[in-house]
Amino acid sequence: MRRITLEGGATLTNDDLRRSGALPADAVAAAEAIVDAVRTGGDEAVRGFCLEFDGAAPRSFRVPDDVVAASLSQVDPRFLAALERAHDQIEDFHRREVRQSWFTTKPDGTLLGVKVSPLVSVGIYVPGGRAQYPSTVLMNAVPAKVAGVGRVVMVTPPQRDGSLSAYTLAAAVVAGVDEVYAVGGAQAVAALAYGTETIPRVDKVCGPGNAFVAAAKRRVSGDVGIDMIAGPSEVCVLADDTANPAVVAADLMAQAEHDPLAASYLVTTSAALADAVEGALDLLCAQSPRADVTRASLDGQGAVVLCDTMDAAVAAVNRIAPEHLELCVADAVALLGSIRSAGAIFAGHWSSEPLGDYVAGPNHTLPTGGTAAFSNPLSVDDFTTSSSVVCYSPAGMEADADATQTLAQAEGLWAHALSVGMRRRLRERGPGTPWEELCEDAAAAAWPETLSEPGRPELDFETGGD
Repeated sequence: MRRITLEGGATLTNDDLRRSGALPADAVAAAEAIVDAVRTGGDEAVRGFCLEFDGAAPRSFRVPDDVVAASLSQVDPRFLAALERAHDQIEDFHRREVRQSWFTTKPDGTLLGVKVSPLVSVGIYVPGGRAQYPSTVLMNAVPAKVAGVGRVVMVTPPQRDGSLSAYTLAAAVVAGVDEVYAVGGAQAVAALAYGTETIPRVDKVCGPGNAFVAAAKRRVSGDVGIDMIAGPSEVCVLADDTANPAVVAADLMAQAEHDPLAASYLVTTSAALADAVEGALDLLCAQSPRADVTRASLDGQGAVVLCDTMDAAVAAVNRIAPEHLELCVADAVALLGSIRSAGAIFAGHWSSEPLGDYVAGPNHTLPTGGTAAFSNPLSVDDFTTSSSVVCYSPAGMEADADATQTLAQAEGLWAHALSVGMRRRLRERGPGTPWEELCEDAAAAAWPETLSEPGRPELDFETGGD
């Protein structure tokens, strides 16, 4: 792992972090072509891309309900028990996120509020092929169900022999997924976004995937909702000399084993701890069944950041804005108030990040690549919409009319002012007034008083030459 030493007020730079911040150009071009082809070609295009990229395409994309249900008998009972425990804790946590509609009435009788409504349908992308991610099913489907989404659809690619993961299907049953389709890649995202002859469209597409899936989600964003464009996984461990080097090393490896592009950061005030963690990494990587991927990630994307004070260490953490942050320090809770940017915070020596990946309850779909500085974890809110509710009484309309018309006049929007002015005139003259009469001298109704001309604030500025 690289070493970065911050002394005397030095701070991390973009070069230190080595973040590309962009999807590969070839993945973007390929995904856009796939999405456009599926949008016009439907099932035929989806099938062609499945055969080309996955080596298999089922005769029917929809996985029969009995096949999905049978997966419960095809997995170890211990796995099923773990799945149900995880489900219950994820559901309990997300129920606490649910926002209720609310309304308030002003003294003049005007009703204001917010109406919260669940999305009608959501599509969940679950990676497959060589990998199995039942936890992804739970982390996406459970908050959608808690939000009240009526139709939760899962897409996942088949293996080359045409089979699916029993683990993934069992998770779909436990989570209450309504439909499962055996299709993956950018073509699956396009099918969810625009619909095909056999795959009805959804309102929002969620879930992780490779660069092609991420690029496809970006392409369809705006035509449907998406959760986020996620990059490689990352962890930052903030540790002092109370941390155990072997534990810290294991936590760094837990992210590094995902992907050679996964980033693992150790931020510490202790050079001795950093040395010990490096030694533990050597010993543990030699025993890992995923040693090649783990070592490639640590060597290519890992970094040890040595700071001269804990304040500098916290500043470095906030600059990284990591997806996962572990506080392996003597008093982790005391540091929480100083942490400004992190997708999920694991406070204390016993709070292993993989506990959050699977069973703790908070969502593991988190902002990556520094976007935790302005983005949030997936939550129930991602599966709802909020509508402002405005219901004026006649007296309430009259009370706010003058301010509304004045602001509309300042912006030069005559019909905005007229919309209120017509109501004032109708209230004054009575509901039986002929509409033709209401339309007479509309200018007086729109702008009953003329604003004085505003001043012209001036700046000292340069002008371009010829």
